[in-house]
Amino acid sequence: MSERLLAPTAGPDLSLAELHGSVPVPAGGGWWRRLFAFAGPGYLIAVGYMDPGNWATDLAGGSGFGYRLLFVVALSSLMAMVLQALAAWLGIATGRDLAQISRASVPRPVAIGLWLVAEGAIIACDLAEVIGAAIALRLLFGLPLVWGAVLTLADTLLILLLMDRGFRWLEAFIVALITLITACFAIEIAMAQPALGPIARGFLPDPAILRDGGMLYIAVGIIGATVMPHNLYLHSSLVQTRAYLRTPGGRAAAMRWAMLDSTLALTLALAVNAAILITAAAVFHAHGRTDVQDIGQATHMLAPILGSALAPVIFAVALLASGLNATVTGTLAGQVVMDGFLRVRLRPWLRRLITRSLAVAPVVAVTAWAGSRGADALLIVSQVVLSLQLPFAMIPLLLFVGNRARVGGLRPPRWLLALGWASAGVIVVLNAVLIADLL
Repeated sequence: MSERLLAPTAGPDLSLAELHGSVPVPAGGGWWRRLFAFAGPGYLIAVGYMDPGNWATDLAGGSGFGYRLLFVVALSSLMAMVLQALAAWLGIATGRDLAQISRASVPRPVAIGLWLVAEGAIIACDLAEVIGAAIALRLLFGLPLVWGAVLTLADTLLILLLMDRGFRWLEAFIVALITLITACFAIEIAMAQPALGPIARGFLPDPAILRDGGMLYIAVGIIGATVMPHNLYLHSSLVQTRAYLRTPGGRAAAMRWAMLDSTLALTLALAVNAAILITAAAVFHAHGRTDVQDIGQATHMLAPILGSALAPVIFAVALLASGLNATVTGTLAGQVVMDGFLRVRLRPWLRRLITRSLAVAPVVAVTAWAGSRGADALLIVSQVVLSLQLPFAMIPLLLFVGNRARVGGLRPPRWLLALGWASAGVIVVLNAVLIADLL
């Protein structure tokens, strides 16, 4: 059978049809050239691992317990790497995304239910981004939270502009913002000057996590807020934007490059999350401030402790970049789940406007009624909602990608599937603990 490229023309069964196979992949060339061609989807996925929900749990963990929860940050990132690798594997092996396979594999009422859960996850995640961006706008420009939340509706124009310029522009935008976030926290850590010894010990397992109820609560929150349900749908679709050879050999090669892309991107996300926790530990915990629980409080305390007026500004800029990043991924994830489950396609700006409006409404209502404390509480609620919804995407992914009838001879190795099921077990159990504690 001769190898050929799948034409990038839109079709009724293609995931993100207008982007499918739109990014060229060189047939030859050096290692770096091929890595660059496949690099991108992993960084769009990594956005979900450094959002304001992660910021809140990392700040609470660092201020409350110093460096001791760095092991949990690393463990949650490793589990995310495994699950995202399997999502990419499913998309490349089958030529379909997780939503499309779910629709074809379960009764229609179940598919509708899974779609509603996925939409809820996207809105919950978008809600966290709205709160994060609104807090950043208040910190930087003094804008009230309510007006900051409403202003985030304007990101629809950004989506329209980027989508019109091509998918690589979307990826470049995401990578630029991730680079900005990373640089901001590199500066924060340089200002805080943490000791390397305690940091190194923090990456070792601490049995006290299981004995200390407060530490366990934060640890469960870090893990529970890590893997985003919609990211599993999105990743299985984004890997198909590459024009790799649609043959067994071409798909196998694409899997290796896609897994490398996502692993490198999530390693960067791990560095950012670790940096947030390290900053909180060095700035707050080391100075006896173990009660820092929300992003706004943390930002206002940076200047007097570090002795620099730039510290809170840099922190707020990174927070705003984090909120803007989700603008792209939330829109694409919404398109994937709506098209995959319902075969309904909306224009990207309309899809974005609907999702963002559903996220802005509760933020405006709660903030107008309860102020910033209400917004902080709503941020935590959004993470609990994501925790509840995660198994509805995670379990189908593991069932489908391990099914030889679905993936044929491209079934993942047993060790990778075993790690996937182990990760799912840990996440489900710890999320159950988190929910029980909250109740």
